Amino acid sequence: MEAVEVESKGSHGGDDRRKDRRTSWGCVLLLGNALNNCFQYTAYFGVSTNLVNYLKVQLHSGSKAAANSVTNWQGTGSITPLAAAFLADSFLGRYWTITVFLLISVAGYGVVTASASAALESAVFYAGLYLVALGGALQPVLSSFGADQFDAEADEEERGRQSSFFNWFYLSINVGSLVGGTVLVWVQSAHGWLLGYGIPALLSVVAVALFLAGTGAYRRHQPPGGSPLTRIAQVVVAAARKCDVVAPADAALLHELDGEDGMSAILGSRRLAHTDQFRVLDKAAVETAGDKARPASPWRLCTVTQVEELKCCSTIFRGH
Repeated sequence: MEAVEVESKGSHGGDDRRKDRRTSWGCVLLLGNALNNCFQYTAYFGVSTNLVNYLKVQLHSGSKAAANSVTNWQGTGSITPLAAAFLADSFLGRYWTITVFLLISVAGYGVVTASASAALESAVFYAGLYLVALGGALQPVLSSFGADQFDAEADEEERGRQSSFFNWFYLSINVGSLVGGTVLVWVQSAHGWLLGYGIPALLSVVAVALFLAGTGAYRRHQPPGGSPLTRIAQVVVAAARKCDVVAPADAALLHELDGEDGMSAILGSRRLAHTDQFRVLDKAAVETAGDKARPASPWRLCTVTQVEELKCCSTIFRGH
């Protein structure tokens, strides 16, 4: 018994040491992610704030055309986070999505800088500009990935660190926006476009290096869950096939993945509770005798969580 007890203590000591190492890495990663985000926003606002002047002076665009071009570019940059979030949740996972989009961002800043230094055609400059817009779509993915680094549900101390991460994360956005919109604009006006755009390009490279430096310590436990569009289509098809089936009044009779861990059939996602809205969609989760007689197919039988996903979307589109 004593031997077992000593071994157990040694094991706990090892767990504590691993936890201490994780805690130290967590502090480093928190600072690194904040710097990463700060550099990205400094680079972005260093390009975007003075962009109208560049188009007018260097590319000889009229005021109206330059303003319209910047508006279109900024609108594209507002849409691209949807693509990044979709890829992260459905196919690539958050780590690889961040890595790919950071590299796209570096390529974009590189093309913009090369265009400014060599006075290349506007088509080349715009190509780099829209690569920057695509690569800068990472805020929702970065914030979610940062939150994944802390076990906030099981550890009160980790919950406090997660809160600190978000404070630093959004502070870094404001600091980066301020520096990019003031200091870099001054550099562009006083020292030329090559240096003014070269600094954002350099900062984008540093941001990638900072992110990749922590690869070995990141928690990458959030698997991609597959395309939500496919799951929505499966619910519609399954409900249409069972249009003549009556959904039971007791939601407990509807099909759902069994298990005490609360996880759904969608990788990395918890089960959703049944709601009484759009009850016609519940038919997709009714398990008929035919479903029991043949191999399970998500195009014939869906889980309650899948159905609730579509209900949530329908509620949003309905405006309630």
